[in-house]
Amino acid sequence: MNAAIANLRTLVLNADMQPVSWAPLSIWSWQDALVALIKGRVNPIATYEDVVVRSATQSFEVPSVVALKTYHRRKTVAFTRYHVFLRDEFTCQYCGDKALAKDLTFDHVLPRCKGGATTWGNIVTCCQRDNLLKADMTAKQAGLKLKRAPFEPTPYQLDMIARRLPQANSELHKTWNDFLYWDSELER
Repeated sequence: MNAAIANLRTLVLNADMQPVSWAPLSIWSWQDALVALIKGRVNPIATYEDVVVRSATQSFEVPSVVALKTYHRRKTVAFTRYHVFLRDEFTCQYCGDKALAKDLTFDHVLPRCKGGATTWGNIVTCCQRDNLLKADMTAKQAGLKLKRAPFEPTPYQLDMIARRLPQANSELHKTWNDFLYWDSELER
């Protein structure tokens, strides 16, 4: 396989032409997208220019954007470290400092040693300094105050937060822009 196409990815839109997910952005490998296209599960929307793959008997343009044929509704959000960080906008819920995921941890508002559960309602994003300071105490005992109470986000809430966060533009193909930034101001 050509090394140039090995890392190509395909943006996956829902049947309403919006990304299936913004958190993280709904992306498949081009191979998975091509299989879904051949099986009739998606509609092709855009392809990579001059990128064609061949079988013994057929040629296929590599899709850069596809849309699901049936609408996929997400009802809940998986409880993951990334989704907790995203819900809290990569911001320590005690000091308010923003940080990269690698520099963040999470904190049990009510410590586990005091009966606190690992749930949406008891976990917040925390910088390492405040996590060490709080240790196995409550925020009040450690002299800290929560910026916002933890909550279980809806898929819609996470998507809205993810849309506000800066994307790594080098990772976005130009054919994706028409589907990702409908609410952006047009250039004059």
